[in-house]
Amino acid sequence: MSEIYSFEPRDITGQHVSLEEYRGKVLLIVNTASECGFTRQYQALEQLYEDYRDRGFEVLGFPCNQFGGQEPGDAREIASFCKLRHNITFPMFDKVEVNGPHANRLFRWLKEEKPGLLGSKAIKWNFTKFLVDRTGRVTGRFAPATKPEAIRPKVKELL
Repeated sequence: MSEIYSFEPRDITGQHVSLEEYRGKVLLIVNTASECGFTRQYQALEQLYEDYRDRGFEVLGFPCNQFGGQEPGDAREIASFCKLRHNITFPMFDKVEVNGPHANRLFRWLKEEKPGLLGSKAIKWNFTKFLVDRTGRVTGRFAPATKPEAIRPKVKELL
């Protein structure tokens, strides 16, 4: 069993969700923020999700306030922002830390599986993206500046 399916993060409503629910799907896991220069990527992430969800693709958004305090809201405010401003329908999860001693276990694992440039384990900013294949293997890590459209060919290949 791939380790990714053993994680049970909380969704935006505070309910534990077993990633086992996503077994056999291609996943794009993203740390997000509402007040970031990359926040406009929400629309492109949603478009990617809409285009491929029927083929077994999921985007999983994890709000994070570790970079410049760009996700200051609580879960209710974040959910409202995502729905009202960006019409997000992909699953959103509870706010997490992605670096440091309180880093979310899933993100610690993702960073181990797919280190960044020059082997760096740290996530540099919001909207870092991890692509996971249908077997639970992390196949790609993409910088915040990498637009979701640029990932589309890799998603199609995995589907």
